[in-house]
This record gives sequence, structure tokens and C-alpha cells, in this order.
Amino acid sequence: MADTSLRYHEFGDGMWIRCNSRGCFINSPTLKAIAEKYIEHGGQHIVVDLELCPGVDSTFMGTLAGIARRCMGAGGSVEVAGATERTRGAMEGLGLDMLIEIDPPGAAWQQDIATRRAVLAQEEAQGGEHEEPLSEMQRTRHVLEAHNTLRSMNSENDAAFGYVCETLQEDLMRHEKQYGDES
Repeated sequence: MADTSLRYHEFGDGMWIRCNSRGCFINSPTLKAIAEKYIEHGGQHIVVDLELCPGVDSTFMGTLAGIARRCMGAGGSVEVAGATERTRGAMEGLGLDMLIEIDPPGAAWQQDIATRRAVLAQEEAQGGEHEEPLSEMQRTRHVLEAHNTLRSMNSENDAAFGYVCETLQEDLMRHEKQYGDES
């Protein structure tokens, strides 16, 4: 079953991606795919709307950090709208606020945030395109990449996620040895 927790729309000033559930390892590959396609086509500014998102896990945050780095490399930026205090605290605790502006009060989109959310709600009612789910190995690679991104941000993250990354890498190597390199 394809992920339906994310909706997106390209407005004149950038891509708006709305997360309608918990931001986690399940929907973060879709977030990454939406953002990568937008950046590959010259897009530079992404807003991730977390108003309806009750929380985010480390994979989702690592994916956001990777997207922000890619956007910054293209001369752009990533912003977050509607973060709860808990989500804001989690992102700041891992250093994402060094890459991503969280609810910037001066952002131009703040003036028409209700309109943007209404557009996405309308598109949600109509359905839309979604990425196909990843295989177990693809998902493991994605989770590993997200956590390696977090590790590279600072020494505290390196210490916190080192064991997770080592375990995921060992799982990948064991699987590849047993079944070959499946994508």
C-alpha cells in the first residue's frame, strides 16, 4: 500500500509538503522522493507543514536534514510550519534548527498559510499520486542514510546514533551476503 500521509503542492514561491500523520520511517521515503524530484527540477524552497503531525522520529528528522542540505547546496532553504513544542524541541535537540528555520515569523507564506492548507486539503479529498512502498532492504538503507546524516551534524548525534547505524549496516551486509544486493 502506498503512503498517503503526505500531500504536496508547488506554489509560486516553493514546494509545500503537509504531513497528515506522525512523521516517521514509514513516510520519510515519500518526503525524500517529493523533495528530490522538486530539487532536481530546479526547485529551491521547501516548506514542511507539521500542523497535523503529532510527532516526528529520528528517521524523519534525518530525512529533513538531508533535504535541507541538498536545498542549501542548490542555493535554497527548508522551513517548517506548525511544529508542536515537542517537535520543535526534538528538532532543536538534534541541531536541525541550524539547517532549517522552524516557524519563521517573517516568512512570506505566513500571510496565506490558511489558503495553502486549504489547497492541500482539497487535493487530499481528490486523492493523488503516491510513491510505491520500499522493500525491506530499501527501507533499511533509507533509515541508515537518515541516521548517518544526523550523526554527521554534531558529536552528540554521532554518539547517540552510532550504535543504530552500526546495527543497520550489519543487517544490510548480512542480508546482501545471504541474498545478494537487492534494491
